[in-house]
Amino acid sequence: MDRMSPRRTRPAPRGTDRRTALLLAAACGVSGVLHLARPAVYDAVVPRSMPGPARFWTTSSGLAEVVVAGALASTATRRAGGLLAAALFVAVFPANVSMALRALGSGRAGTARRVVTAARLPLQVPLVAAALRVGRAS
Repeated sequence: MDRMSPRRTRPAPRGTDRRTALLLAAACGVSGVLHLARPAVYDAVVPRSMPGPARFWTTSSGLAEVVVAGALASTATRRAGGLLAAALFVAVFPANVSMALRALGSGRAGTARRVVTAARLPLQVPLVAAALRVGRAS
């Protein structure tokens, strides 16, 4: 291959994509159940600019995460699950930004919470990339 040609990369082994799909499914499933079991915690981070009650968004996102988890866990729906997971991770990004801004601006939030909420933001990028990879490989 000469220097001017595009670099070719080998696709990840199928087992890697399966493991990634199952890890994403577990993360979405746990998060979705937590949204439904402890909604008040999540209501507090729904951006104030969202129309309607925060509980609607908390419940909707929790249900969406559970559905995405199921789609990722099944080989029959994994392609759609990967694409849905990527969309979900992008859709919840404003809530993560809101949570980080509130923690950073709050005198009540501890240093650890401020660091964790701020560090979460760039982690969305590899989550979206992993979900897209699962969707394309399935």
